Amino acid sequence: MAGDTFFDFRVTARDLSTRARCGVITTPHGRCETPLFMPVATQASVKTMRPDEVRGLGFAMVLANAYHLMMRPGVEVVEGAGGLHTFMRWDGPLLTDSGGYQVFSLGRDVRITEEGASFRSNLDGGSVFLSPETSIEFQGRLGADIIMALDECLPYPSERDMVERSLRLNHDWAVRCLHSHNEERQALFGIIQGGMFADLRARAAQMIVELGFPGYGLGGLSVGEPRDLTLELISETLAHVPEQVPVYLMGVGDPLGIGESVALGVDMFDSALPTRIARNGSAMVDGGRINVRNARFTSDNGPLELSCECYACSNFSRAYIRHLFMSKEILGLYLLTCHNLHKVSRLVSRIRAAIAEGSFPALLGELRSEGGPK
Repeated sequence: MAGDTFFDFRVTARDLSTRARCGVITTPHGRCETPLFMPVATQASVKTMRPDEVRGLGFAMVLANAYHLMMRPGVEVVEGAGGLHTFMRWDGPLLTDSGGYQVFSLGRDVRITEEGASFRSNLDGGSVFLSPETSIEFQGRLGADIIMALDECLPYPSERDMVERSLRLNHDWAVRCLHSHNEERQALFGIIQGGMFADLRARAAQMIVELGFPGYGLGGLSVGEPRDLTLELISETLAHVPEQVPVYLMGVGDPLGIGESVALGVDMFDSALPTRIARNGSAMVDGGRINVRNARFTSDNGPLELSCECYACSNFSRAYIRHLFMSKEILGLYLLTCHNLHKVSRLVSRIRAAIAEGSFPALLGELRSEGGPK
């Protein structure tokens, strides 16, 4: 660790033709190599997977959601169990998001003021208030290694004047998060917003970076805008972010999106995509996806993907997994989740190796030719 701090990031390799880099993040619960992907353990669980299985697939860090844990079972329950690591039996690094996105996507009757966000719970309709101070308090009590500042998540698309007003609110909330943060074992990341406007993204980056966070999340991207615009906004934002800190692109988990963003200098990713599409019967394969519920797989005795070495592909056929889904057997959900997470883990591992070996542009070209999931 650097000096007497509990969080450190150092770059270990760089690609010569892009901004891609490898690095190491050090936390109180261990080290993680970057670029990295965090499976989403929304309610302190990666759906259908045991913690040791998630670790066995190659993931060093997972993400849990402060909003959901605040709503159920309650921060006091998790704290009483010894913190989130003990509660969910995960011994590696943990990141919690602030709950801001869920307030705006799940909360009812949301009202935003300078003080914070008032809303009604999506579970019981009860009145809830979340401020920068309470968000930091709750995340501190949960005990994650990396926590996120509370930010205002605007709807997509948002008019320019709305985004401009939000920049100042997010800055003020970020300042309050910093002032409330007193747990030295937790690294507090700032979040850069700015809508779909490159100049506002740049301004937001400058405003948040001035505050001196040890890492930065890029919020409000990959929410329906064209891929080219996403990449343009990432590039414009990172031009104003110091190179010595990790950058976290929130909510991106498709192979091409990961590859293109790594090329621009992104280090960390999270997304519910691999587990969510698994629950809908979809498997990630080279160049796209297949849905095992399709009738053409009824008698298909081949694996989900011939080149894959995951537990599902090594032991079971498409026909069997389809049968499980059509019969509503839980094993089907598990096998597809296992496969999809293996696919993402293998991708980020290949990316790290390619950067270190100087072959990242070739791998990126491969991902571009496949086009990502359709």
